Amino acid sequence: MAVTEKEIRAALDDELLLVVNSGEIPEVAYHASLHYLTTDAEGPGLELSASDLLPLKLAVRDRYRRILLRDLDPGLRDKRVYRGLARAVANWQRLAAYCRREGFDLDALRREAAERLETFLRQELADVASGQRSSVNCSERELKWLLAELGADVDSLPGDWTQLCPCGAFEPEPASPGNGKSTETIRSSRIRR
Repeated sequence: MAVTEKEIRAALDDELLLVVNSGEIPEVAYHASLHYLTTDAEGPGLELSASDLLPLKLAVRDRYRRILLRDLDPGLRDKRVYRGLARAVANWQRLAAYCRREGFDLDALRREAAERLETFLRQELADVASGQRSSVNCSERELKWLLAELGADVDSLPGDWTQLCPCGAFEPEPASPGNGKSTETIRSSRIRR
């Protein structure tokens, strides 16, 4: 029995909703959706074109963006959903790698994240100056890496923003060849859970 265009669209829309609302690694949801749609015995067994897959791939990118911006929102620092700058470092790496693999432009995302990070650090500095604790959970080197990777305007940041960073270990790994601006990958063991 042939699948109608309407049924294909409905199946894709259902999976799109799952990817858009997926967890911390939306690529997992994407691949699960792809498996279900194409090869799962309980799925519709579709043959999908590149244009069919594009909305799902864009949903992965957009979900990564929402996750990253969540952890650059100073208003969420004391909320359960907040994971911290250490997680923002990891999520930027995931987002950037995904966009490179899929051929998506990173410039607008990079600018948006840089502006959010600058705003976050200005608010964090003001809060610490007024006696509140710092919520920065990554090392100075990790934060410098993220600022550089995003092309943030470090010179515009007030005061000694490095004072916000706790001491702690990090593990640099060589970056993948041809990965763009990144010169190293940072893994943090201090991701707030």
